[in-house]
Amino acid sequence: MKFFKENADKLVHVYAILFFLIISYIYFYPVLEGKVLRANDSLVAKINSREIQDFREKYGKEALWTNSIFSGMPAYLISTKYPGNLFKHVDNLRGIFGLPVSVLFLSMAGFYILLLLFGINPWLAIAGATGYGLSSFLLQVLAAGHNSQAVALAYMALMIAGFYYAYRYDAIKGALFTAFTLTLELVAGHPQIMYYGMMCLVVFIITEFIFSVKQKAILKFIRTTVILIIPFIIAVGINFAFLYTTWEYGKYSMRGKSDLKTETKNVSSGLDRDYIVRWSYGIDETLNLLIPNFKGGSSQPFDRNSETIRVLRQNNANAYATQIMKYWGTQPGTDGPHYVGAITFFLFILGMIIIKGREKWWLLVATLLSIMLAWGKNFMPLTDLFIDYFPGYNKFRAVTMILVIAQFCIPLLGILALRDIFNSESPKKDFLKGVITAAAITGGVLIFILMIPGIAGSFLNQYEINYPAWLKNAMIDDRKELLRGDSFRSLVFVVLASGAILGYIHGKLKKEYSILIIGVLILIDLWSVDKRYLNADRFERPSSVQKTFTPTTADKFILNDSSYFRVWNTTVSTFNDNSTTSYFHKSIGGYHGAKLKRYQELIDSALIRNFELFEATAEKVNSIEELLPVLKNSHIINMLNTKYILYFSDAPPILNPGALGNAWFIEKPVMVENANAEINMLNRIDPASEAVIDKVFSDQIHGSSYPVEEGEKIELITYRPNELVYKYTARSEKLAVFSEIYYPAGWKCSIDGEESSHFRADYVLRAMILPEGDHEIKFIFEPASYYNGNKISLASSIILILLFAGFIVFKLTRR
Repeated sequence: MKFFKENADKLVHVYAILFFLIISYIYFYPVLEGKVLRANDSLVAKINSREIQDFREKYGKEALWTNSIFSGMPAYLISTKYPGNLFKHVDNLRGIFGLPVSVLFLSMAGFYILLLLFGINPWLAIAGATGYGLSSFLLQVLAAGHNSQAVALAYMALMIAGFYYAYRYDAIKGALFTAFTLTLELVAGHPQIMYYGMMCLVVFIITEFIFSVKQKAILKFIRTTVILIIPFIIAVGINFAFLYTTWEYGKYSMRGKSDLKTETKNVSSGLDRDYIVRWSYGIDETLNLLIPNFKGGSSQPFDRNSETIRVLRQNNANAYATQIMKYWGTQPGTDGPHYVGAITFFLFILGMIIIKGREKWWLLVATLLSIMLAWGKNFMPLTDLFIDYFPGYNKFRAVTMILVIAQFCIPLLGILALRDIFNSESPKKDFLKGVITAAAITGGVLIFILMIPGIAGSFLNQYEINYPAWLKNAMIDDRKELLRGDSFRSLVFVVLASGAILGYIHGKLKKEYSILIIGVLILIDLWSVDKRYLNADRFERPSSVQKTFTPTTADKFILNDSSYFRVWNTTVSTFNDNSTTSYFHKSIGGYHGAKLKRYQELIDSALIRNFELFEATAEKVNSIEELLPVLKNSHIINMLNTKYILYFSDAPPILNPGALGNAWFIEKPVMVENANAEINMLNRIDPASEAVIDKVFSDQIHGSSYPVEEGEKIELITYRPNELVYKYTARSEKLAVFSEIYYPAGWKCSIDGEESSHFRADYVLRAMILPEGDHEIKFIFEPASYYNGNKISLASSIILILLFAGFIVFKLTRR
């Protein structure tokens, strides 16, 4: 007992770590039973990376390219290891606890450290960290399988803590800590969360600058800012291979600028505007921060005991029960609200009232900015400003995600308010008015909604207004009940939390008991809401998950063909295909948020026409044979070497008679002026004998025709995802087209071992001029950005290790 009393100040941190670990394991207790979280994006990641993982295991190196999805794309944003980044091994320590336990634990532990640096009492910091870690968005991210996003969120608080410590306390120590935490944030590999974290820091730095000018401490600010440039450079250097390859790929991906010329205002230098703002928070939907079911919660069906389900049964429409959702906001759908907790929201309002100084303005401005930007298409003047003038902002979709800034700032300001109340030497009753005002504002809003739920709107979205009256009335009743229920629930938590604070102010409760009560209430509040979106029923035995990867009858048939070709799965949405097509085959479709821009444009213009024609014909014919003429004329599908079409999963696939193979000679190059002409011409040519070529490659075209004689051929003899070898026979110079995606940033070609050149044809494919004779062609993917980037990453990793070692030696020497 003596030991515990003498070391109580140190042991509290041990208690905190143990508490976070226990909470994480209790929440995800199925992992203790050997179960795993079944999450859509985790399954998609496994599907997309199958070819890459197999190559890694077989050859012990990185493929860097995969042909499993969208006919071929770089593997940087699918599965790539960067050996130069030595600090990846630190991040790998999360594997001790595994997903999702490690992420929840890290989120709470990171925010706990941040709060300690703000001078928060450790016990209060535990309560605050619990509120941050259990905020609903993180649990929804985990449920969806957005693992890199979840890890980036977990590291974000630590990254900001480093900057804060450098500006407020010790620039050198803060710089070292920042170098380490910023490195881990970048290692997480989610540029969008990193970008939003940096936006929050920019507001912090601007606030620091303004107050340093007021306090005549501008030299200290400049000195600290200059020092912090060093860890920023080092952290970027350590992650340079990942950042450089991602940046390079970004120029050619959907996030890059299109070569197509258009007058529409929808286009930006990154993603199209409507794509960026497709998921936008409704302005009134912001009240989800306080009331989780303000707009129905999530896109989940109504409960079986709801009035909606009852009337569907009565009207023999039970088949629609799974298609009618609780959520009725302006988003296309949602996994759940950005609920930060009723108590946390109340404390944020309290912080705005009683906190004085720079922390309040930093956190308030950052919160309001993130909320207004999350409105997206509902507040386009601000959204357009950021899309057009803030570098990088237009590279990201789903603007609702920017609410992670509010998710960070709201609990921080709330806990700072409690810090001032519990640590202040001024009379406690000086805070009485602030607490009452905050409770009145928060509680008043909740009571108003309870009394007049219609303030939330019509309780129907734009697609539901034409439903029959009996169904609409039932849906409205259910959604009103959801709103009232959660409003009352939030009101109870606000009353209890404010009561605990007032009890302390009036001397009825000790500080320790008040903190304990608030902490327990925060835990109960968030825990019960989080379980709506991520519960034990989302976990399954690994053997059950593995059944997902059982090949169908059609898959087994195709797997007997050992040649290299592509597959079109018509049984799913081809270009949002999260089935196992890409796990077993090379697919012309797939599921990925950053496919190549030209391929997306091919889908939107030429490829979709082939699909529509096929589907329209399929509805009219009585046999598979009647579809074959359509396939022979589906030129875009054929030039991608689509050999098999999955038409029924439980039957053999359709063998496409029109597939052009791995490579072929064409006779006529069709030169065009620009990308617009290039993509328009695709539907007018026969790619078996003609190729559309942009005039930018005219220096490589030596003639207007390249006759093909009998006996001349070209064939693929060796396939690897990053290396393809062909042999050909030609009696004269030839123009060859390869059914491979053109990507100039890394693909190199050679003829008989001598470096050669290739160019783009048919908008997305590769082409070459070949000399006469019998020769061997080799395409190999060796991006300099990856190999040079890893050298820089290794050097930067060593520099940071030496800086840490030097700092430790310096401290020991001084002692």
